[in-house]
Amino acid sequence: MYKDKLYNYAGSRKYTPFYRQKRVISGAILFLIGLVYWLGIFSPSTVKAKPRDTNKSAWNWLSSPTTSASVDWDDRREKVKDAFMLSWDGYEQYAWGFDEYHPVSKTGKQMDTKGKGMGWIIVDALDTLMIMNLTSRLSHAREWISTSLDYDQDHEVNTFETTIRMLGGLLSAYYLSTAFPDMAPLTDDDQGAPGEDLYLEKAADLAGRIIGAFDSGSGVPYASVNLKTSKGKESHADGGASSTAEASSLQLEFKYLAMLTGEKNYWESAEKVIQVIDDNGMEDGLLPIFIYATTGGFRDNNIRLGSRGDSYYEYLIKQYLQTSCEEPIYQEMWNQSLAGVRKWLITYSTPNHFTVLAERPFGLGGKLEGKMDHLVCFMPGTIALSVTGGLTVEEVKKAGRWSEKEEEDMALAIELTKTCWGMYQITPTGLAPEIAHFQLGEPPHMESDGILASKEMTKGAHAAWKDDYIIKVTDRHNLQRPETIESLFYMWRITGDEKYREWGWQMFTSFVKYSAAGDGAGFTSLANANDIPPLLKDNMESFWLAETLKYFYLLFSPNDLLPLESIVINTEAHIFPRFKLARGLKTGWERKPRDEKGRIVQPVRSDRKGARKAHQDSNLSADVHMIKVEETGQAPLVEATAP
Repeated sequence: MYKDKLYNYAGSRKYTPFYRQKRVISGAILFLIGLVYWLGIFSPSTVKAKPRDTNKSAWNWLSSPTTSASVDWDDRREKVKDAFMLSWDGYEQYAWGFDEYHPVSKTGKQMDTKGKGMGWIIVDALDTLMIMNLTSRLSHAREWISTSLDYDQDHEVNTFETTIRMLGGLLSAYYLSTAFPDMAPLTDDDQGAPGEDLYLEKAADLAGRIIGAFDSGSGVPYASVNLKTSKGKESHADGGASSTAEASSLQLEFKYLAMLTGEKNYWESAEKVIQVIDDNGMEDGLLPIFIYATTGGFRDNNIRLGSRGDSYYEYLIKQYLQTSCEEPIYQEMWNQSLAGVRKWLITYSTPNHFTVLAERPFGLGGKLEGKMDHLVCFMPGTIALSVTGGLTVEEVKKAGRWSEKEEEDMALAIELTKTCWGMYQITPTGLAPEIAHFQLGEPPHMESDGILASKEMTKGAHAAWKDDYIIKVTDRHNLQRPETIESLFYMWRITGDEKYREWGWQMFTSFVKYSAAGDGAGFTSLANANDIPPLLKDNMESFWLAETLKYFYLLFSPNDLLPLESIVINTEAHIFPRFKLARGLKTGWERKPRDEKGRIVQPVRSDRKGARKAHQDSNLSADVHMIKVEETGQAPLVEATAP
């Protein structure tokens, strides 16, 4: 169920008859024999029917591919809407109100068997319903939220997932319904109507329950929280540590809610997390993927931008953009981390030189592993967003704000996007595995050794470039993830290069062709995307509706639909506005002085003559060294030398 974790699903439960008496079984057998005889199933002229596809005519285009010269992007986005409606209608028919939907078995399930339902799918899809102008379906969803959704539930939920999906979904629905009243308009949302603040009221109620997760020894939130008691709970795994990405990807949601309500506690709790993280002084802004809520210190040295690490980096630059660039501290942190990524993690596959954002499982001094989770594919789009702030490259260049740094960062975004696109091209289904590994040189060729140009991705099942990619048996599943299409959306909006739309169309076509559950029930994850026909997993992720199909729709839409320079999109693809600091909200912390590696250096008075010494804070992962400085009468400018 959870976006940031690698996981497996149990098989669907089969119905077991309640009665087992012999007479009932015998009667049932006789009835079935009579029924099949009456239907003529045993007749020689009868052919067994295929499962009914209620939307068969909607997918006739699959057998009629179009060329670039005849592309109708409005028509293509309507096909995305068709896929969304098929998915939504299947859920509505077979699993309405349930948190999970299994479209192959046509069943639903609550995340907590004793719970009332979190609205996991309904709330997560609200803003997609609005953007696609699906008014009648939105009305049904809104009615369920008004009459059935109650977060007063005595069970634990994941703090991060509940924030980005449920709180984010409600806040996005509030924003779109008020700022864009022509999107799927409902009179219940009109100003002065009794339910005009429904989404905001539900969001505030939920946030008031989640906020207890931040009540830890350090201010870093616990992994889980009980919605009834608002009491945080340590992770049941990983030595009780929280995921770094999960702890540091709640800020957009709580900051926006603070702006709407004036409740500073939300703002202060959210930004405190980033301060605690930053005060660890990790080298080059690269963080281990686990952090203890009790102490604020990191666990182990595993550094990656895949699961458990990813959205920390995403939310740095997005916090800067959310408050209209009025909090430069987050841009500074982003720039430091991106430089660290380029120094320690960017390498190249061999022999075709695809750009790889690799991992260091044993810290910066450990071996580089040529592995990329699909989750890493958020990064190229985020880099592009950081370069232009949401404007087009052309607009930034005309404004005179284009330098060598922007050129280099955009080139990295382009190459990483290509690598992620390749993950879709290496499977027979055209759908990416959950994880790809890469052939690396020995030693690996790092970006600092010189940037390498990647080879062309030629077509063909046995194209030589595909040998750079490795798909392991345990990684060949596809979970309908959005990260690559997310980056294609940003790259299209920012560069204007049509190839990103074409790549997106090929991806969408593969989803429709190979992940349909059949019988008009929607689309499902795949247990194996590396075979045709693929093995179905029987689970529709909520982010299939909230993110993947939304990004496809926006990619094929005109660029004036939700222009990037006026919004910020959370890690679950929920839409928030950018805003100016107001209502007493401001950056409530400052970064400590750093050396050239980003490690903390603090001046301290240490002898009778007034000479000062500075020492570097220590933490579980950073080295300690001493630096001498002169007494100047002003705050010392410390120049550190690496040990």
